[in-house]
Amino acid sequence: MSRQDWHPDDCISPLIKSLPPSGIRRFFELVSQAKGVISLGIGEPDFATPWHIREASVFGLERGHTSYTSNWGMIELREEISRYLNRRYDLSYLPDSELLVTVGVSEAVDLALRAILSPGDEVLIPEPAFVSYGPCTLMAGGTPRPLITSAADEFRLTPETLEQAITEKTKAIILSYPNNPTGAIMPKEHLLPLVEILQNHNILVISDEIYSELTYEAQHSSIAGFSGMKERTLVLNGLSKAFAMTGWRVGYAAGPSEIIAAMCKIHQYTIMCAPTQAQRAAIEALRNGEPEMQRMIRSYDQRRRLIVKGFNDLGLDCFEPRGAFYAFPSITRTGLSSEEFAQRLLAEESVAVVPGNAFGESGEGFVRCCYAVATSDIEKALERIGRFVQRNS
Repeated sequence: MSRQDWHPDDCISPLIKSLPPSGIRRFFELVSQAKGVISLGIGEPDFATPWHIREASVFGLERGHTSYTSNWGMIELREEISRYLNRRYDLSYLPDSELLVTVGVSEAVDLALRAILSPGDEVLIPEPAFVSYGPCTLMAGGTPRPLITSAADEFRLTPETLEQAITEKTKAIILSYPNNPTGAIMPKEHLLPLVEILQNHNILVISDEIYSELTYEAQHSSIAGFSGMKERTLVLNGLSKAFAMTGWRVGYAAGPSEIIAAMCKIHQYTIMCAPTQAQRAAIEALRNGEPEMQRMIRSYDQRRRLIVKGFNDLGLDCFEPRGAFYAFPSITRTGLSSEEFAQRLLAEESVAVVPGNAFGESGEGFVRCCYAVATSDIEKALERIGRFVQRNS
């Protein structure tokens, strides 16, 4: 190749070129460029981080606590995480060897997949699913295998679907309940038959439980709590959603010491450590933040009932989400694809939602709507969506 023929695009990996941009972030960029838009698109609490949590970070800055922490995260934070998991979910992890502090759950997912996968390994991913699971699997050298769930089963993974998908190449499964984008949960009685199958096939579970505190009418159950599952489960969680700390970027992984150590090895070469002041804020949140957390959850529950009733009244059949803060209404009665619906709704009525196919092919015919926004905005959005649906039914 001559000097004049060189182009930077030639340097980019074919794998990276083949990955589509995040459907969530694409609509976020569209919204940021428009005025007067009501956004139901981004999964983020509309609450500011409680003041006492922010104050803990400010106090650390004032005292000059600005250096690196251990690659594993501050031992004080790991001890608080250990106590929190034991108190809330009856899970027991050693702070010094079975817990790793990460830059959000997003980094934890990436670390987990890179730590365990070899070329050709398959990862089962129940869909609709969060947008990063498939691409992160590919970038780690694995092969994502979607498992389709449906509204008829309340978007739960059935044992029949799981059993049929397992092959000799299956290395792991990513479970994400409460689920983004559907709001589905997996109660104990529905997890138990999955546990028996996973144990029979020696499959590692990567359990993304970032919405574990955001459940309504039922308490979250971690699959790691079942007999024989702790040693074959990685629990990933964080403070972004429950404590309104999305921008702080603090997550963690809990699991077998061997896998956690392998994840830390990658983490120390690529990230070093989560931000020091964010870790200090996280300590305060876990120690004293539960009252504010419960207040926010009660507010989300009120908004959940409002938006689900609103969609059903408009004739957009909406499964009742029992976790997270998303509604996932069907838009098939409009005859529009998910992409068409979302794009035209934004252009014609200035309401932003995320097309369901951003979460896998099985999400086609749905849109994701985050109800962690002001009640007045939900009411205005429903009014605008009603006009749009009336024109397109």
